[in-house]
Amino acid sequence: MSAIINENRLHTTFKNIDLKINKLNDQKITAFFESIGLLEREDIPKDFLNWENILIVVPDRHVSHELKYYKYAISRISFVTNPYSAQIHIYDLKEWKNATLNKTQFQIREMLKTRFGGVKKTPNEEE
Repeated sequence: MSAIINENRLHTTFKNIDLKINKLNDQKITAFFESIGLLEREDIPKDFLNWENILIVVPDRHVSHELKYYKYAISRISFVTNPYSAQIHIYDLKEWKNATLNKTQFQIREMLKTRFGGVKKTPNEEE
């Protein structure tokens, strides 16, 4: 005799619950992005909820520290600090993984100067 009488019904129930959880998490992501002003920006892709995971690029450790709680409270988001970025950006995490695959830390640092929100500073902007 099986311990689970109706395994198919149980799997269907789990699947339905997971769908509800995912919808609630999407609401968390949207609320979070709205609270930090990302939804009003023209440069933010509107299809971010279709991505499997979202990479949030922050410009410095202070911003990263302020937002670190949300990394644990919201599923499907990850953070990267890019000191060459002037503001917060979002990307599909797959794009980040593909760009950093088989790269050294030095190569990734150099890449961040011009990609993933990075803007190379001109000599006049240097501090």
